[in-house]
Amino acid sequence: MIELEEARRLVLSALRPLAPCEVPLARALDHVAAADVVAVEPVPRFANSSMDGFALRAEDCATVPVTLRVTGTIFAGATPTSEVGPGEAMRIMTGAPLPRGANAIEIVEEALASASGDGVEVRRSIAPGTFVRHPGDDVEVGDVLVASGEVIDASRLAVLAGQGLASVSVFPRPIVGVLSTGDEVVAGTGTLPDSKIRDLNGPLLLALLAASGVDAVDLGVVRDDADEVTAALRAGVEACDAVVSTGGVSVGDADFVKHAVLALADAEARSLKVAVRPGKPFAFGLVGERKVPVFALAGNPVSTKVSFEMFVRPSLEALSHGSVAPRLTIAAELGIAMPRTPDGRAHVVHVTAATAPDGRVHVLAAARQGSHLLAAVSGANALVVVPDGEGLAAGAVVPLLVLAPTTLVPPTRAF
Repeated sequence: MIELEEARRLVLSALRPLAPCEVPLARALDHVAAADVVAVEPVPRFANSSMDGFALRAEDCATVPVTLRVTGTIFAGATPTSEVGPGEAMRIMTGAPLPRGANAIEIVEEALASASGDGVEVRRSIAPGTFVRHPGDDVEVGDVLVASGEVIDASRLAVLAGQGLASVSVFPRPIVGVLSTGDEVVAGTGTLPDSKIRDLNGPLLLALLAASGVDAVDLGVVRDDADEVTAALRAGVEACDAVVSTGGVSVGDADFVKHAVLALADAEARSLKVAVRPGKPFAFGLVGERKVPVFALAGNPVSTKVSFEMFVRPSLEALSHGSVAPRLTIAAELGIAMPRTPDGRAHVVHVTAATAPDGRVHVLAAARQGSHLLAAVSGANALVVVPDGEGLAAGAVVPLLVLAPTTLVPPTRAF
């Protein structure tokens, strides 16, 4: 058997990020920029008012109070057609361009407008530049707005939109095919025939992939037939950037997936017995000219879920250059003992954790374990890897792989 971390290193070291592509700006959210994006326009583009008030010449307010003649009004989006001369002011709205001759703003709350509206009394000295947004205050031409390798979050996306960009070069998230296998597996609804089971792994993986932010393709269910399995995997590799299959990777007479992966990937394939429970059988290979990774996971649903978290999701992070965000890993204190029997394998245990009043995260309960017990682990919000040995004592601090971060903190009242 191969240790879990060694198996992870073997898989991740074989992967290379997908080639960058140009995407519409609206679709670039949470993707990683593949190149520096440099500003070609200043922001703001012109001097404008940051407040509603009066545009004036600061030198006219050296001695106060002073009454200035109001010669007009400038609204946001309008272009001033006259300038402010000595002893003059113009009403101005937030975002409106500063008229020629003016170099400061007095806010409307501090000024005293005449009843007729043709005059305003300024009662305090105003420094040049007061309440004026200058060109390039936020962005200057040549500024790097997003550096290669940075995630384009909502704020960065808005900054790029402020440059009038229609698209941006990013590392794409992979399109992932999902294939379920087994003569006993039936997809869909309706009456279940004798000796058959419903497909849990397909919906499980499709949901996990969707939650990871990637596009998933349902490749359906295929029988335990070597030719059908090979054909389905080959079709998935042609249509997708990665393929995840379940079932057919152990040592049974009908375990054809493992052999199909080894045949398709040739020298770039591995069939492994990973020292982990659940999820011991696992096969991996790079198929075709594009070196499309194929992940063949064990067929029991909890094994599928654990192998997805241990191998597939970290691989999606690598393929997307980080556009698929990594799972949060934090330190947590065990509020329970987690005993086990030595068996040469690490045990990946689904647990429920929460933030306590002391501000620390505590593991409160462990789910009932069994590679087929998907309902038993469905309420868990984290994973704990218990190393081989006698287990962990209550009070131990362990790394916690968080599956549902929002559930760690109890909901708070709205303001």
